[in-house]
Amino acid sequence: MAVLCLSAYTRKQKMTSVRRLYVLLCGFEILPKTISTRGLGSHLILSEPVCAYLLDTDQGWTLLDAGMNPDYLATPENREKYFGQHGMTCPVIRKPHLMETQLEQIGITFEDISHVIISHLHFDHCGYLGRLKHAKISIQQCEHAFAFSDEAGVAYFRSDYDMPELDWDLRSGDWEAVPGLSLISTRGHTQGHQSAIVQLPNHGTVILPFDVGDLAENFEHEILPGESCDDEASLAAIRRIKSIRDSTDGEIFLFHDPVAIQAMRLAPAFYD
Repeated sequence: MAVLCLSAYTRKQKMTSVRRLYVLLCGFEILPKTISTRGLGSHLILSEPVCAYLLDTDQGWTLLDAGMNPDYLATPENREKYFGQHGMTCPVIRKPHLMETQLEQIGITFEDISHVIISHLHFDHCGYLGRLKHAKISIQQCEHAFAFSDEAGVAYFRSDYDMPELDWDLRSGDWEAVPGLSLISTRGHTQGHQSAIVQLPNHGTVILPFDVGDLAENFEHEILPGESCDDEASLAAIRRIKSIRDSTDGEIFLFHDPVAIQAMRLAPAFYD
């Protein structure tokens, strides 16, 4: 099994090719808190942000996750097909949340993005892949296989990723995309979930756990996510993220936390 030594992050702190990290706010999901915290908050409804992360690197523009597809909200028929019939509340995507709007503010287009890395293939993480057919798309091999299987659940919208033109780059375990951007296996929430460790020249280590834990309390109190393919692996993933944070003095950027998003620098502002 591939193992990425924690001390490697410390050794590479000044050997990064990542210049800037942009946080893209791609909309909000409206859902019961128990989706994020197993068995806790059954009567609470949260408005949780959906993010993507854009990296300006020496090798070009890299996108980490790809938001939600706004076309699913375009008509009453689509809203019913993708959300209503499954008992799901429709997400909220306004014009400022559109990825093309945010890329334009930064000064690039979809065509400038040469590499896309997907944490997992739930609909709120891969919605713009249809606009990125020219890019290499990296994902864990087991996540790719599960998403195309008959066992994939309602959060997998195959129309987001079942396109023959997509240029898949299948990975297994921990790997390095470029100096300063490492991906680590964090299986648990899904079969092939992966998280990212970004080393910025000034800000230092940023840890992107994606859906290992949606909220701060998932990490503070080691609360499992509502959905998990393997509870033991989910807990191990939470603890691995915490261990990397502690060993690197890094900062965790939470993907779905409605409190944390209010303090983040949102694109076109950036971290460097």
